[in-house]
Amino acid sequence: MHFARLLHLVDSALPTGSFAYSYGLESSITFGLITTPFALRNYLYSYLQQAGSAELPFIHSAFHLTEKSPDFQIVAEEYDAQLLVPGLYKASAAQGRNWLKLLTAFYPAAQLETITQWFTTQGIPPHFTLVFALALQRVSFALGELQAMYLHMLLRDQLSAAIRLGFLGPLEGHQLQHDFYAVFEHIIAVNADKEFGEATRSAFLLDAAQVLHAEMYSKLFQN
Repeated sequence: MHFARLLHLVDSALPTGSFAYSYGLESSITFGLITTPFALRNYLYSYLQQAGSAELPFIHSAFHLTEKSPDFQIVAEEYDAQLLVPGLYKASAAQGRNWLKLLTAFYPAAQLETITQWFTTQGIPPHFTLVFALALQRVSFALGELQAMYLHMLLRDQLSAAIRLGFLGPLEGHQLQHDFYAVFEHIIAVNADKEFGEATRSAFLLDAAQVLHAEMYSKLFQN
């Protein structure tokens, strides 16, 4: 039942807001950065590599701290400073608030509202990557489970967006998702034990595409 609960928490039907934003995929397709299935594979590989090097170190550090730890404020401020793309910054904060609200309702005994209170008091947005690790550590999930499920969520949301945009068919998209799970083991092995001070961003073209997202006419919610 423990693992089933984790699967529920990362289900795309859970209203955290991750479904609503393509993190640059839509603009990459619109502006011709992705034009073929092969280019999409390269994009996904770069996207997951950057997630591994930039996000997993923060998950590792947050998992081994609590919001009351003096060092956690440094981690939170550093993560906040590294989110330079306005769309990503806004989406991360909104997703984090929704995540904490849901988990507080699911696990009342864990007193997760103290995490929300800490971010409010410090004036720092509750970014999703940080509160994902803080909350799930407090309700007794293991770090390895968090790392794998975090990458799973990112990959699933990207492919869901590609399918909704009509770039891939559902069967093709899910086959691609199945194939990419083989990449997770390598990404986690390289980045699993890194601290937040070792976090790096490498896919700057993806960041540029994410900046352009706010300037385009979105097709994601058209029927």
